Amino acid sequence: MTPLATITPSANWVVEATTIAALRNVPGVVPVFSRTPVPDGVPEAHDIPNMLRAAELLAAARPAAIIWNGSKGGVIGLEHDRDLCVRITEATGIPAGTSALEMERAYTGMGQPRLGVMTPYDDAYTARLLATFARQGWQVAAEDHLGLSDNLGFASVPEEAILAQACRLAPHCDALCAWCTNYPSGLLEREIEAETGLPLLDATLLGVAALRRIAGV
Repeated sequence: MTPLATITPSANWVVEATTIAALRNVPGVVPVFSRTPVPDGVPEAHDIPNMLRAAELLAAARPAAIIWNGSKGGVIGLEHDRDLCVRITEATGIPAGTSALEMERAYTGMGQPRLGVMTPYDDAYTARLLATFARQGWQVAAEDHLGLSDNLGFASVPEEAILAQACRLAPHCDALCAWCTNYPSGLLEREIEAETGLPLLDATLLGVAALRRIAGV
């Protein structure tokens, strides 16, 4: 068995469930997880000491890759995710990636589609997220947010609310982007894509994609 390692935010319910579901039928791999504290608010950088501690704990399992499956890079900027990956690999010798860096790769690979961004966030956080997307050159044609500010609330958004967001956005974009790794949109990937006819770039599933790509699975 090949371990595939994920660091997840401490208040997250969704990453483990989505990762396990996505890898369930992939032979020869076992997902392993570590958590790291994520303070309230939006600090301007990752908590590197705690991130490295989580990575070092995972490294004991000798995984093929270590992923930060958190969406914070979408707000603070990808330069922080790049630095985090370098530091993890320097500390453990294991290749690393993040959800946000995989989003960059996927967006370019899809020909830079017009995005419909769906999130559970409040107004202020959504504004920061969209500003960072714009700086990255990711074109947002429409967005839909639910006005929530509590992490556990993100994880508890009902399926019908997520599907309704996707349907509201679908007429205005080429691809949907669900950006929050504690928002269970990735568990509805098939339903969302079938209902809208559009591809879904889901932050949590992008983390799993990075894990598989970097590990060569």
